[in-house]
Amino acid sequence: MPTPVSSIRNLGPAYEDSCAKAGIHSAEELHALGADAAYARLLQAGSKPHFIGYYVLVMALQGRPWNDCKGEEKKALRQRFDSIKAQSFDKDRSAFEAILNEIGVIERRA
Repeated sequence: MPTPVSSIRNLGPAYEDSCAKAGIHSAEELHALGADAAYARLLQAGSKPHFIGYYVLVMALQGRPWNDCKGEEKKALRQRFDSIKAQSFDKDRSAFEAILNEIGVIERRA
């Protein structure tokens, strides 16, 4: 029987729901994908990009407290987050449309 995503430290029912919408239905699947691929799938499934949500996932998959990320490690994760976001979120929009969407002016395309 698969282990629920919410059984992973720091990831609760809301994160589990987001994962399910992205086709990730167990803790085992999430671990197998890894943080970067899983986060890309979350964005592609309609989750809004949020750096804290990304690094919470990274810390969770490492079994660390969500707020354990600091200094140079956090800077490196920010670069990874920015790269994933650029490749996975609104990649079919123009840069102008993507900015408008990010501030909530236009709807995200399905």
